[in-house]
Amino acid sequence: MNLLQQGAEARLFAANFCGRSCIVKERFPKKYRLQEIDEKLTKKRLSQEVKALQRCRKAGILTPIIYFVDTTRSIIFLEKIDGETVRQHIVSVRKMQEDSSYHSIYPMAREIGKILAKLHDADLIHGDLTTSNMIIKTSDNKLDKKTNEIFLIDFGLSFSSSLAEDKGVDLYVLERAFLSTHPNSEELFSVLLDAYKDVSKKSSSVLTKLEEVRQRGRKRSMIG
Repeated sequence: MNLLQQGAEARLFAANFCGRSCIVKERFPKKYRLQEIDEKLTKKRLSQEVKALQRCRKAGILTPIIYFVDTTRSIIFLEKIDGETVRQHIVSVRKMQEDSSYHSIYPMAREIGKILAKLHDADLIHGDLTTSNMIIKTSDNKLDKKTNEIFLIDFGLSFSSSLAEDKGVDLYVLERAFLSTHPNSEELFSVLLDAYKDVSKKSSSVLTKLEEVRQRGRKRSMIG
């Protein structure tokens, strides 16, 4: 296996599973935690991630297919999604444009908003929504036309919750990721939220909580 990435919680490897290219996600022990606590927490997060991926697909949300789970070694074998991250796509589009607008990727923002509405209506919280945790896969359909599909990835911090507060925080995390990674993208995120509102059956309370979370964030920034 070839190491692709190492984060605070897990390592990602490129590998092969029964002849198919895959991504292997390995949760490794944390030496700063007591072994018993670390093992319980690792198993809990592994279980939450597997359940979230399964529930997403039932809700019609594209995520990598789970090929195999090794609970003893805390390893998941996942489908490899060939494509570019939404972050990479936005950056490349901006480089090709003469102006600094995001109008050409409004359809993508609307699609992301619809996906997140489905996610939250299924009472799932991603926990780490960023444009790097979304992959655009381009495929040819039966009419020989290119179609773009957006996959959500990295559910390592996901959990179940019906609380509007948790869903508002989830959106706030993504908003901060947009604004810090993609300059002047307020309008683009607004397009995303409009689509979220149109699709979600529970958007009113969630967007109210989002505004409350924003206010708390502003106060913290002012206090320093």
